[in-house]
Amino acid sequence: MIFKKDDPGGRRWLYVLLPAIGGIVLTVGVALAMHTTDQAVFCGSCHSMAEAALTHKKSVHAKLACNECHAPYNLVVKIPFKSKEGMRDIYVTATSTIPDLIHPGGETKEVTQANCLRCHAETTSTVVMQSKQYCTDCHRHVPHMPKIPVAERSAADA
Repeated sequence: MIFKKDDPGGRRWLYVLLPAIGGIVLTVGVALAMHTTDQAVFCGSCHSMAEAALTHKKSVHAKLACNECHAPYNLVVKIPFKSKEGMRDIYVTATSTIPDLIHPGGETKEVTQANCLRCHAETTSTVVMQSKQYCTDCHRHVPHMPKIPVAERSAADA
């Protein structure tokens, strides 16, 4: 037998090693899930988001993951935000209540605004935003290219 009965600390390493391995596996799994669910390939896999994924792919922000704009940057805030938004998306998909035109809600607009300002702080430092509340009020075309009129766009064009 490897462990002696009179050795009280003989199995102590198991009590440390097994939870440590479990913690590592859990951390890697969560990191992979977070990364995968941030990507346009994942977001665009739902029929309701196919148009957004197509227009994102052709935009100046095509190299960014969807959630670099649409989710909080801070991981502590991002996890509950993504969970809540994901559950909402699952609910509207399951109940077939997806709107024809998907617009971001107030909280998502605030998150997107914070991300615009975080990434573009240097260029926005001289902008006085008196007439509009959000960057996307004037720059709606930037994330989801309107160069093709909405009436002529189709996810089938991909």
